[in-house]
Amino acid sequence: MGNSSGLRPVQRVLVHALLIVVGAFFLSPFLWMVSTSLKANNELFLWPPVWIPRVKVWSNYPDALNYIPFFKYLWNTLTIAGLSTFAVLCSCPLVAYSLARIHWKGAKPLFAITLLVMMLPYQVTMIPIFIAFKNFGWVGTNIPLWLPAFFGAPFFIFLLRQFFMGLPKELEDAARIDGASELRIYWQIMLPLCRPALLTIALFQFMGSWTDYQGPLIYLSDENRYTLMLGIQGFKSQHGAEWQMMMATLVMITFPVIVLYFLVQKAFIRGITFSGIK
Repeated sequence: MGNSSGLRPVQRVLVHALLIVVGAFFLSPFLWMVSTSLKANNELFLWPPVWIPRVKVWSNYPDALNYIPFFKYLWNTLTIAGLSTFAVLCSCPLVAYSLARIHWKGAKPLFAITLLVMMLPYQVTMIPIFIAFKNFGWVGTNIPLWLPAFFGAPFFIFLLRQFFMGLPKELEDAARIDGASELRIYWQIMLPLCRPALLTIALFQFMGSWTDYQGPLIYLSDENRYTLMLGIQGFKSQHGAEWQMMMATLVMITFPVIVLYFLVQKAFIRGITFSGIK
């Protein structure tokens, strides 16, 4: 007992040291990006690398804003991300609730189809969806980037279904005894209880839309409709040698997502954990 109790503090220190090393390893690309965004031209390719710039060039950030119409691209990205996030919050909980709590014919086959659709990569359905949107005349607009979210997302439906199945049935039984309809049970009882899962799918969808490059590349041709991801690619093709400006732009693109994650991380972790109970 004496040896085992004596080893516990040592093991704890080793575990924490390992976690710090692993955390530093995964943070190093972001830290290098921030460091490069504050460097002058003569420090970009020094060997050994300079992690802390001798002179921090803060003017790289306002200069980067002049290279591309940053705020126009920011508004386009926020519009697409906001609409698609709102769309999945409207559609996915309703479908997941019907699959988890309402017994109707076809629920199990439909859920099986949902699981199968989860396994299909986007590239498989990319061409048929593009043809459909082209026939509607929506290619060249941002509609194809947010409208499909109103029809649900298989992974989010699966996640919310698992969360709904973990809630006690006594809650809805008591509500039915009081004469509540299924829609009222869903809206006033079940939906407030699944806020952690809703925040989880909202964060997933927002981050996915924020960092999406393939979708805007396929559907957007007008530069006035470009998103930040397309904008940074255009910056790279025109000003590829200005690495410090590019890194400053990437920091400004990445920072909001990191802040958003830290604001909702507790609810995010709860949503992921509770959804895996069933």
